[in-house]
Amino acid sequence: MKKKTAPIFPIAVLVIVVVIIGLVTNLVKKYTPASEVMDSKEYFGLKEEDEAALILHDAVSNYKGLVSGDTCYIDFEAVKEELNDRFYWDSEANLMLYTTPDDVIKISAGSKEYTMTGKTESAPYEIVRVDGTKTYLALDFVQKYTNLEYEMFKDPNRIVITSDWGEKTVASIRKKGKVRYQGGIKSPILREVEKNEIVTVLEPMEDWTGILTQDGYFGYIRNDRLEDERTETFERNFQEPEYTSVTKDYKINLVWHQIANMDSNYNIIYDIANVKGVNTISPTWFTIASNDGTLDSLALADYVETAHKNDMEVWPLVDNFSESIDTTTVLNSTASREKMENQLIAAAIQYGFDGINVDFENIPEEAADGYIQFIRELSVKCRKNGLVLSVDVPVPMPFTEHYNRKELGTVCDYVIIMGYDEHYYGSEEAGSVASLSFENQGILDTKEVVPAEKIISGIPFYTRLWNTQEQADGTKTVTSEAMGMWEAEQILQNNNVEATWDEQTSQNYAEFEGDDGSLYQIWMEDDKSIEEKVTLVKDYGLAGVAAWKLGFENDSVWDVILKYVS
Repeated sequence: MKKKTAPIFPIAVLVIVVVIIGLVTNLVKKYTPASEVMDSKEYFGLKEEDEAALILHDAVSNYKGLVSGDTCYIDFEAVKEELNDRFYWDSEANLMLYTTPDDVIKISAGSKEYTMTGKTESAPYEIVRVDGTKTYLALDFVQKYTNLEYEMFKDPNRIVITSDWGEKTVASIRKKGKVRYQGGIKSPILREVEKNEIVTVLEPMEDWTGILTQDGYFGYIRNDRLEDERTETFERNFQEPEYTSVTKDYKINLVWHQIANMDSNYNIIYDIANVKGVNTISPTWFTIASNDGTLDSLALADYVETAHKNDMEVWPLVDNFSESIDTTTVLNSTASREKMENQLIAAAIQYGFDGINVDFENIPEEAADGYIQFIRELSVKCRKNGLVLSVDVPVPMPFTEHYNRKELGTVCDYVIIMGYDEHYYGSEEAGSVASLSFENQGILDTKEVVPAEKIISGIPFYTRLWNTQEQADGTKTVTSEAMGMWEAEQILQNNNVEATWDEQTSQNYAEFEGDDGSLYQIWMEDDKSIEEKVTLVKDYGLAGVAAWKLGFENDSVWDVILKYVS
């Protein structure tokens, strides 16, 4: 009998057909655009009915807003960080503040009214809302003082805010298309765009372009859906606040005068007997005495009269050096700030001050907002009373960025760089108090945010004698003692040591061995080192120089300063 032959050919054909169908199916799947539409509430991160997404700086912000009827509200933190940092929130007093060049506006939470000096105005909406731990500001009120425009969209709630003015790249939609969450046809659809719709071009790529629609969706669209890409200029008619400043028609030659008690005020006539060219003196008269803003004062009318007779303006200093106070507590309290401001202005009027010098040091980051708000508020009162406001700041470092030098340079008349304490009491190694490079870099960094004509270069009349002792276990103990120019010279004479010029610091340097075998080192401040420093005032077109402190100098140094500051 014959064996039956299996139908090999038909099976092979069937296998080929199945493979082709699989390949075609995969190709169809691969190149067929996804039709999934992304949930808009999910896209904007919305959970509550009255919540609104914020589109800021051409992106969906992590901050949120609220919608109440026709009123849009925005998270205060978004206002502060993204739009206008002159708004200040006092959470303890439930009080919102906004400082202009000539007034402080106050708004209580939940109120439609806001107060200024001598008057109260109202809005047709609740200006400040507190919702749990969040504080919100009515966007219409923010807009009164901020160069922004906004538009509200619903389903879901979203607020598109424009505050970046200038040139932008835009394009027209050539034909109806889909904006997707990411580039690629498999990404979910955000929404469809219509022909002739205008979009902002943000991220051009090879086949897709990242765009922002006018109603706040940032996504990607095929390049062939765009046409007429162009640059347009966007602007808004808005009057920025004008901060007037006192500008002297001469270089400031200031010296700080340390006053330890009331009796030391009477030494002024002796302490200034040999100075030359000093046109401003800053006695250390005020210090914060308690957390409620009470100031201790050593002010004396006779002192002011003596200074004026010697052609010196008086800018008394106020500091935060008392160990009995907490700087954060004081500065973050509106009541405490106002109390300090009122005491300073009252004293200025009573005694005839010409200005005020604020020397708040080692400010923690949590006090930064209160600090700059204090300076803003004080600047308003100084401006109204014709007083010069100067503020002392350390040289810029990463850990002092929160001093907000840019704002200080706007609201203050002068910003004094304390160009010393490069090495200080407690430093782990010996070194210069103020090398020339340290002083120079401090000026350059400050000039990036503060106009040169407002910068006063602070220089030291003191140095430190460093003592390094090696212990039995191999470790080293470093201590130092601050001293003036004359005392430093005496130290060298007493130890038969001659200083030599150090090019690295631009100072005379000396070292010697003590009786106990320890190493003594000193970087001198003298006529030559001071000349190197004050030359920078002329080189950079600064407002002047300030020296710490009166009594630490050699008489000859005044002639050196006068060569460059007059």
